[in-house]
Amino acid sequence: MTTAFHEILFPLAVAFGATGGPERRTEIVLLGSGHEERNARWADSRRRYDAGSGVRSIDDLHTVASFFEERRGRLSGFRYRDPVDHRSGAPSATPTSTDQAIGTGDGATAIFQLSKTYGSAHAPWVRRIDKPVAETVRVAVAGVEQTAGADFTVDAATGVVTFQPGAVPANGAAVTAGFLFDVPVRFDTDRLEISLTAFSAGVLPSIPIVEIRL
Repeated sequence: MTTAFHEILFPLAVAFGATGGPERRTEIVLLGSGHEERNARWADSRRRYDAGSGVRSIDDLHTVASFFEERRGRLSGFRYRDPVDHRSGAPSATPTSTDQAIGTGDGATAIFQLSKTYGSAHAPWVRRIDKPVAETVRVAVAGVEQTAGADFTVDAATGVVTFQPGAVPANGAAVTAGFLFDVPVRFDTDRLEISLTAFSAGVLPSIPIVEIRL
């Protein structure tokens, strides 16, 4: 069996009780003067989670074990809903068509990649969004919301927005979008340690999950 990505969502009830978040790789060199030189080893962050803290019952354990087996451990990727960061705007806000800038029209380009920008004042970081929730994607051109299907389509497996002929953004027109999205991940272990005795005593299993690059 070869490496694959399964377009299936990790159980939400477990994911929303999990812990984790972004990590970066920074190299720090201490100079003889006492000053530091800091270099970013990664251009983009990578997210890690432990879904063990989201397990609340034996049924949850069974659900996760079944999901793990179908993915063959670390072999196949899947979708994961970050409990804190899964919207184009604030966690409590409904996505709008002007949440995120995803490009500027030139009168010819019909394809745009969904993205989310973090920060604004010093060094904004643009995150590519590869796994949007298709039915939630809203798009606007020059502030005017477009109609899904008639004006544009979105590929939920890649995050690519394609404008239909006749709806291609005009030169200089701002293209914006709002959406819910998932993180492409895999299990970071080929072995689940499950003990009902430990679980009954309040000891949660470790279920490491890590973001993957597509």
